[in-house]
Amino acid sequence: MVSADGIGDQSAKKYHQIQGFYMALSDTFCRQVKHSGSPAGDKHVDGDSLYLLVKAAGKYWRMNYRFYGKQKTLALGVYPEVSLVMARRARDHAKQMLATGVDPSEVKRQGKREAARAKNTTFETVASDWLKTTGKGRAELTQKRVESWFKRDVFPFIGSRPISEIRPREISVILEKMQSRGVRETTHRVLGYLHGVFELAMAWELVERDPTTGIKQTLEKYQAQHHEAITDPEKLAPLLRAMWGYEGHPACRTALKLAPYLFVRPGELRRMEWSEISFEDASWIIPAEKMKMRQTHVVPLATQVLDIIRTQQNITGHGRYVMPSIKSTERPMSENTVNFALRELGFGDQVVGHGFRATARTIMDEVLGERVDLIEHQLSHTVKDANGRAYNRTSHLPARREMMQRWADYLDKLRGGAEVVHIRRA
Repeated sequence: MVSADGIGDQSAKKYHQIQGFYMALSDTFCRQVKHSGSPAGDKHVDGDSLYLLVKAAGKYWRMNYRFYGKQKTLALGVYPEVSLVMARRARDHAKQMLATGVDPSEVKRQGKREAARAKNTTFETVASDWLKTTGKGRAELTQKRVESWFKRDVFPFIGSRPISEIRPREISVILEKMQSRGVRETTHRVLGYLHGVFELAMAWELVERDPTTGIKQTLEKYQAQHHEAITDPEKLAPLLRAMWGYEGHPACRTALKLAPYLFVRPGELRRMEWSEISFEDASWIIPAEKMKMRQTHVVPLATQVLDIIRTQQNITGHGRYVMPSIKSTERPMSENTVNFALRELGFGDQVVGHGFRATARTIMDEVLGERVDLIEHQLSHTVKDANGRAYNRTSHLPARREMMQRWADYLDKLRGGAEVVHIRRA
């Protein structure tokens, strides 16, 4: 059904025929042969279905073959850009496809369509799809930050470029501009995101290689910065007293009081909603879509925390958020509010909102002797058993509830000036 036929053309037989045998073409012949003036062109047979078609406009490699009974012709390139050796290799490859039941002309057309698609697909198109797909695994605030980096630092330079044409130097220029602003950590993060975009492009067969490969070695190194935190009880006591004495906006006062008790991520705290609070169960149930790990998280509420939230309910209980924005009750408090208040109190160089997680993690372990796995559960970290299986995030709730009450009582004693127990050091 599928075969490669000889030319069988009388106009071709007069070439290279000696004593009834055809001679294979030579590079010298291909270079010197001229067009005879025939409108249809002159066919010069090489063998195994390959021939050189000479016309006034140029010299073209062709291969005749039959595919399921239909006569077809495959174009293999233009001489001299495609040499005789290259044309023979292309013919042999086409015959291999025919032997497996594949039409080489269809493969060629598909390749042209894919090349055209790659040429017409811009970097911004692929990046936007990548941002949408991977965004499901990021916190809302992080997703917005990543999108802003692309819109500000990447799209203006290569967003409209066909992704198949982007070269490593273009990526390097973008990252060098970012480094010049002193945002070295962000630069490394953006490089990682660009790598993700090109991985998607390779999966879609839009590019053959990732132009970000090797660029990391050319960037300025940076030291990962940890969130400022106070882990010494002696230094934590005056901070707690200052936070309780803060006289700013009611929502900010509430956030400052709750932050050390709950030690959740700042984004989770400021977006606390009344519908998530259960006074009957003394629990705050944070939906999965608000969590970094995209799993529902239960936060037991100590009696002190319930009192603070009830007081806040008299102020904002009619709205959606427990701690709404000053500008609109339909929006949560700004992400910078707590850090700004800490700077006002004179502790900005010692602690940030996120730092209360490290505070709780250290003191609960090294001072109070709480179980590490319970602390990690409460931090909403992944906790695995001896067999490597992740525990359910709602597990150990009674034990965590008791632990959170002990933690709240301990903070109250510190704030009230009780005797400080120092951290045990190895």
